[in-house]
Amino acid sequence: MLLPDNIHPENSIYYNGAIVLQVLQKTNGLDIVNLYQEVKQLKELTFSVFILCLDWLYIANIAKVKEGRVELCS
Repeated sequence: MLLPDNIHPENSIYYNGAIVLQVLQKTNGLDIVNLYQEVKQLKELTFSVFILCLDWLYIANIAKVKEGRVELCS
């Protein structure tokens, strides 16, 4: 769910996408598996939710996949 209708914002794609974005800002790009491992160190996240976060970051033109690496858009 993009925005939850209950009191648990930590379940939203926005919140979890922010964690993915935080890792991307520190690392200057990683491949998808390594990025997932780095994010899991900060928050327990399923791979499907992680992919939804990447989708949201891509749609918002924040992140892109280039040659197998997830990078921030310039």
